[in-house]
Amino acid sequence: MRILSALGCTSSELSVAIVGDRSIRIINRDYLDKDRPTNVISFAMQEGECAGINPDILGDVVISADTALAEAEAAGSTLHERLVFLLLHGILHLCGYDHERSGEQEAKRMVAKERQLFSLLKSEGFA
Repeated sequence: MRILSALGCTSSELSVAIVGDRSIRIINRDYLDKDRPTNVISFAMQEGECAGINPDILGDVVISADTALAEAEAAGSTLHERLVFLLLHGILHLCGYDHERSGEQEAKRMVAKERQLFSLLKSEGFA
């Protein structure tokens, strides 16, 4: 809820699933045509043909615990910190931030927002 408040998001419902690499690979393959595990996938409920049906539902964030652990170990960070960061990253996607399809400027804007919010969460003891 702290992330949503900091973003000024009016949606109040969010689904979060933490799964293994096998499950996220299936989701990635079936929905995004990428047959490999990934760290986080977001499904926005306020986009596409169903947008606006229920404005309280922001969407779903699916995180791979296996990939998050490997990334945390590689970066010398904790699993908890990595999970918090991936949740933050997924929520930013649900709120319209994009680093893959919108160009370099939007990618920089998303990275800056990630850093700002992650620092806020760390200073408040959430990460």
